[in-house]
Amino acid sequence: MKPLATVRIAGRALRRNKLRSLLTMLGIVIGVAAVITTVSIGAGARAQVQAQIDSLGRNVILIFSGSVSRGGARGGMGSAATLTVEDAVAIGREVPGVAAVSPDQRVPVQVIFGNQNWYTMAMGEGGNYLQIRQWPLSRGDMFGDQHVRASAKVAVIGQTVTEQLFGEGDPVGQTIRVGNVPFLVIGELAAKGNSVRGEDQDDIVLIPYTSLMRRIQGTTNLRGIIAQAEDTGQLSATQEQITSLMRQRHRISGTKEDDFTVRTQEEIAQTAGETSRIMTVLLGAIASVSLVVGGIGIMNIMLVSVTERTREIGIRMAVGAKGHAILLQFLVEAITLSIIGGVLGIALGVASSKLVAIRMGWPTLTSFSSAVIAFLFSAAVGVFFGFYPARKASLMDPIEALRYE
Repeated sequence: MKPLATVRIAGRALRRNKLRSLLTMLGIVIGVAAVITTVSIGAGARAQVQAQIDSLGRNVILIFSGSVSRGGARGGMGSAATLTVEDAVAIGREVPGVAAVSPDQRVPVQVIFGNQNWYTMAMGEGGNYLQIRQWPLSRGDMFGDQHVRASAKVAVIGQTVTEQLFGEGDPVGQTIRVGNVPFLVIGELAAKGNSVRGEDQDDIVLIPYTSLMRRIQGTTNLRGIIAQAEDTGQLSATQEQITSLMRQRHRISGTKEDDFTVRTQEEIAQTAGETSRIMTVLLGAIASVSLVVGGIGIMNIMLVSVTERTREIGIRMAVGAKGHAILLQFLVEAITLSIIGGVLGIALGVASSKLVAIRMGWPTLTSFSSAVIAFLFSAAVGVFFGFYPARKASLMDPIEALRYE
């Protein structure tokens, strides 16, 4: 029998029981739609995490104060300020792969302007901090190295602080109190949004690190250093060079535990990306169960169809139809149900993803590859679950089939 004739006969058989065919396809439709929706949500979350990591800047290397042990008491990363400004200077001077470096010191403070106040994070940074973070200004200027050397009382504030203290007003040129120290606002940062950990990156006040350490904290040690590698390909090598330099400066030899931690942007991205990937796979696997259930529904209906059409099968075999032609006919019917269900499921899945993004505000990203994979999987379900009923039909004895009532 010609393939086109087989498809035509299969279509005619499905149209004879429209409601049953529609209900059978429904399992595939729901399964494909669920897979596409969950994968789109996972892909959107992964893209959002990557965007947040990219907001840290390009080729960023983070050096944190590390573990310490005193009198039998041990502390983890950041438990003690083991870094110094001299460490930051040495990294910028002695590591060839470093393009820029900035000491990083932070302290929560109350900032006041007039009768408005806001509890925020004061960050002591170097003059090239915005270069490292790839963070533009919305207005005003960034403080420079001369401000750092002079421990100048100047500040650059984030959008959230501007909204809380000045509303719609222009903060540049105004004086705010950071703790008990007056600072002149010379710039305002462009909005960045939330970080990977969900923190508001715009809720900050940037001041020279020397000003923070001398005028507010009264300390000489750092809890962090931010560096930028010249090239992405040099990121790992630069990390190793920084680690080696820091061990040398801190006189750590042999198998002694480092009192600092060096992390790259790639490591942060891999950790966050792996979490998102696992969640996407988990959600996709759960949604795929719907496809399996839909496939079982197809097998069930096709078995019923074979039983109902036993006499028809006998007549076709009696007039010369071969077993492979009968097998192909019922297999085409099962595949047709799966393919039509897959197409409808893709449309429903894309629409559901858009609805989730609009109504719930979740980021979604529907890729062409996920739609193709879902479609092929639905077709494979039709082949897998349709083969047994089709083979059962093809192996019938024509005489027994003609006697069937």
